[in-house]
Amino acid sequence: MRDWPQGYGRRVLASVESTNTEAFRAAPSLSEAEWIFAHQQTKGRGRHGRRWRDPEGNFAATLIMQLPGPAAHLALRSFVAALAVYDALVACGVPSKALSLKWPNDVLLDDGKIAGILLESRAKQGRASGNTYDLAIGIGVNLRHTPDQAEGFAPVSPPVSLYGQTGIAIAPEGFLNLLAARYAPYEQAFRQQGFHALRLLWLERAARLGTPITARLRRDTQTGIFETVDSAGNLVLKTEQGILRISAAEVFF
Repeated sequence: MRDWPQGYGRRVLASVESTNTEAFRAAPSLSEAEWIFAHQQTKGRGRHGRRWRDPEGNFAATLIMQLPGPAAHLALRSFVAALAVYDALVACGVPSKALSLKWPNDVLLDDGKIAGILLESRAKQGRASGNTYDLAIGIGVNLRHTPDQAEGFAPVSPPVSLYGQTGIAIAPEGFLNLLAARYAPYEQAFRQQGFHALRLLWLERAARLGTPITARLRRDTQTGIFETVDSAGNLVLKTEQGILRISAAEVFF
C-alpha cells in the first residue's frame, strides 16, 4: 500500500456480479477515481456481452472515473490501461519480450491472451453535469488459471495464465497494487500530453505491427498489413484496395 497512488480510492469486495456493474452503482457517491476490486465475479463480462470467467486466483477490477467527453476520447483509455497492465506484468517478473499488446484491448503473453480490457461509459444525468461521463475500465487478468474456452471465450487468441506460462504466482490483491501504481502516471500523461505520446509507447509494444493480419468487422472481413494505430485509436490496415481505418473489429493473426 506504500505505493498506492494519490487521488485514487480502493475498494476490496469479496464477491460481485461484475466489477463494472458495481463501479457504476458506486459512481454517484464517489468524489475521486476509485478502483473496485473483487475476489470473485459471478457474472463477469467481456466485449460484445461475452461471459468473462475468472476462477479463484485470477484478477478482476474496475477503475471508475468521472470525466468530460467526448465519448470517443474516453475510449482511448483502453490503450492507457493496456500499457499499465503490461508494466504490471513486467513488475511481476515477466520478460518484456514475452509480452505484447493486441489491438484494440488485449494483452498477450507468448501470443496467448492473458488480459482483457472492457470500457463502458454512461453519460451523467442532470443539467449541471453537462458533457460528463462515468467511465468504467474493467480489467481481467489470468493470474493463476486459464479459463475454459468453451465457456464464453472466442478463439481469437488462445487464453493463457501467468502461472501456467511462467510459474510466477502473485495474489490478485497484490497485482492490484502493482497495476494501480502503474496506471496513475499514464493517466496523468494522457491528461497533460494527450494520446500522441502514449500511442507511440503502445506501438512499441504492439503485436504483429508491420505484418499481415485479419480484421473481422460486423459485415465483412479485411486482411492487410498492420500499418499503425492512428490518432483516433483506429487500426490502420494497408490492403490491396488501399488504406483502411477500422474503429472496431476482432483481429486474427
